[in-house]
Amino acid sequence: MRKRVALLALVLAGFTAYPLCAQSQDPHAGHEMSSPTAPATQDGDAAGKDGDMPGMNGASEMDMGSMQGGSAPPDARDPHAYSGGYAIRPDRLRLADEHRFGSLLMDRFEAVHSDGNTAVAYDLQAWYGRTYDRAVLKAEGEYDDGRFEEASTELLWSHAVAAFWDTQLGVRHDGGEGPGRTWLAFGVQGLAPYWFELDVTGYIGEGGRTALNLEAEYELLLTQKWILQSRIEADFHGKDDRELGIGSGLSGIAAGIRLRYEIRREFAPYMGIEWAGTFGDTRDLARAAGEDTRDTRIVAGLRFWF
Repeated sequence: MRKRVALLALVLAGFTAYPLCAQSQDPHAGHEMSSPTAPATQDGDAAGKDGDMPGMNGASEMDMGSMQGGSAPPDARDPHAYSGGYAIRPDRLRLADEHRFGSLLMDRFEAVHSDGNTAVAYDLQAWYGRTYDRAVLKAEGEYDDGRFEEASTELLWSHAVAAFWDTQLGVRHDGGEGPGRTWLAFGVQGLAPYWFELDVTGYIGEGGRTALNLEAEYELLLTQKWILQSRIEADFHGKDDRELGIGSGLSGIAAGIRLRYEIRREFAPYMGIEWAGTFGDTRDLARAAGEDTRDTRIVAGLRFWF
């Protein structure tokens, strides 16, 4: 017990003596920090400018002057330039909406089988341009027995008016069997609520002819690879065109479903079924010509884009 008390007393004595030893070793202990050459002010501070350390007035003024003014070094970056030193010039840095892009979508390229006959149908859309303004090419038709039974080609100028909607203006030409027709085309195309893709186009032709085409598509993702696409299309005409067997009013409707498997997003084979019929005066003209007014078709084809 006595040994423990003696050891504790020795440790306390060491801690008490340590500050005294440190003070005796400090060469500046007990001396003031003021310079003997610096005159004192009324407040007792060393003379200086704006609180600078005595004897450093000249150096301090020089440093502050170099920081607050003067000419920039020759290699200084332009403060108004983009990060990395890129200048604000269109030929040096352009955003995505300033570039031109192009795309081609073959929505339907299929064999159509009905009543013991097989034809080839196509429906494509291509565009080239920028985000807000672009040129659009639409083409669809049917090829059978070595000739085009129907062929429609549109060249449009498309302008974005909302996040998912474009207005379109241009021309359309119809070919195939019978005389050709040329139209002024105008309409809208976009994505409606609940993911319906809509394409509504009106037409004005020669001789006071008018027409309206409505097309809607909806895609249901069964899996990441299997997609079920439903599609409906309707045509209206303002007056009879007996040379082409078209009557005024609702002239025809085509509706179908197609199940495709996307081997890749850009390439997908599909199979489906489609129903088509004529109505009103067009149906009467088809009956008078001995043609069918209703048709059920089995289709198989490819959908691809790039």
